[in-house]
Amino acid sequence: MSLARKLLPLADRVLVRRILPQTKTAGGILLPESKIAKSSEGEVLSVGPGYRAHNGDLVAPSVSAGDKVLLPEFGGVHLKSEGEEIYLFRNDEILAKIE
Repeated sequence: MSLARKLLPLADRVLVRRILPQTKTAGGILLPESKIAKSSEGEVLSVGPGYRAHNGDLVAPSVSAGDKVLLPEFGGVHLKSEGEEIYLFRNDEILAKIE
């Protein structure tokens, strides 16, 4: 069973898998690993139920499972198991939703 299936985020946490960057140019040239930048895009795997505001209302996360999102270069909790790398971000750390 994969790590993503075992983890259920709590509160306003979002479980994300970074999308691997292109390793080949449009012309078909393969790029060396040292020239490939860390991807800033990711796919949302699962989300927590949200957090409680000061008045007690539940504030739902702004993303849902399956959304493509723009991630900060640094931040989040990096989790690695069985060759799978996923990240746990707070909802407010996610920069944008990609349509």
